[in-house]
Amino acid sequence: MQTRKLGTSGLEVSSLGLGCMGMSHGYGPASDKTEMIALIHAAYERGITFFDTAEFYGPFINEELVGEAIAPFRDKVVIATKFGIKMADGKLVVDSNPAQIRASVEGSLKRLKVETIDLYYQHRVDPNVPIEEVAGVIQDLMKEGKIKHWGLSEAGIGTIRRAHAVQPLTAVQSEYSMMWRTPEEELIPTLEELGIGFVPFSPLGKGFLTGTIDKQASFTSSDFRSTVPRFKPENLAANQVLIELIERIAAMKKLSPAQVALAWVLAQKPWIVPIPGTRKLLRLEENLGSADVELTSGELVDLNLALSKIEIAGDRYTGEYANRVGK
Repeated sequence: MQTRKLGTSGLEVSSLGLGCMGMSHGYGPASDKTEMIALIHAAYERGITFFDTAEFYGPFINEELVGEAIAPFRDKVVIATKFGIKMADGKLVVDSNPAQIRASVEGSLKRLKVETIDLYYQHRVDPNVPIEEVAGVIQDLMKEGKIKHWGLSEAGIGTIRRAHAVQPLTAVQSEYSMMWRTPEEELIPTLEELGIGFVPFSPLGKGFLTGTIDKQASFTSSDFRSTVPRFKPENLAANQVLIELIERIAAMKKLSPAQVALAWVLAQKPWIVPIPGTRKLLRLEENLGSADVELTSGELVDLNLALSKIEIAGDRYTGEYANRVGK
C-alpha cells in the first residue's frame, strides 16, 4: 500500500483509509464486535494505517471498537475521531462549547485507549461558537499533548480559512465521489491553496457506486439511507445512468465498479485520501485493489466529460441534515 501526506502537515497515511462508522452506526444494527475487530486487523495487515471513527458513532461504541482493535499496533497507525455532535432529548444537536470539547476529548482518549489523538475533527460547525474559539481550545489541547492534528468536517470555505488562520488545519473531511462533485467548485481549490489535506467520506456514494443498488433496493429504519432523498426508488432508477458509465469503464479495464469509482477519487489530487467503509473482507480487498489502478490523463478527461453530462437525481441529505453542512 502506498502512502500519501495530508496537505503540507507532514501527516502520512495509507493512500486509502478505513471508515469504521458503518460497523456500529448508520447502516442497520451494529455488526458483531469480534468480526469487526478481525476486519480491522485484516485492513492493517493489508497496509491500511488510517482509521476513522467519531464519538457520535453508536454513540460511543465505535470508538471502543476501534480502540480495542488497534491496540496491538497503536504506534503504527493514525486514528481520526471527531467531536461536536451529541444527542439531547432524542435530537441530534451540534455543541462545540469549550467545556464540551474538553469533555469529548477525554472521553475519546479513554474509549480509544490512547494517550493522544492523531487527528481530531470538529464533526459539524457550531454556529453558536466562533470557530476562532474552537481553534483556540484545540491549540491548548495540542500543547497539552492530547491531540496532534486537527481538522473540520463538512465546513464551508469561510470557516476553513478562519480556523486555519488560528491553528493550521491538517485535513478537511467531506463527501466526494463521482456522484457528488460539488467540492471541486470551491472546497478543493481552497484546500490546495492552504495546503490542507482532503479526506472524502462516502467515495462510493454510500454504496450506490458499487453497482449493487437499484430501484428495488429497500433499507431498514436503522439504515439512514432510508431517509436520504437520493435513495428513493425513482432517484435510484434515474441514477443508473451513472452506474452504466462506470460499468463500461470497469469492463474495459477488467475492474469492479467500486475500483473504478475509488481510483477516480484517488486520481484527482495526490493529497486526497478517501475512507471507504465496509463490514466485509471481500469488499475490503476489492476496495484496496483500487490503490493500484492507474487512470491515464486521457481516460480521466473522457470520464470527466461523460460525468459532466449526467445530472444526479436526489439530494444527499434531508433539509434538517443539509442545514448542518457548509457553515
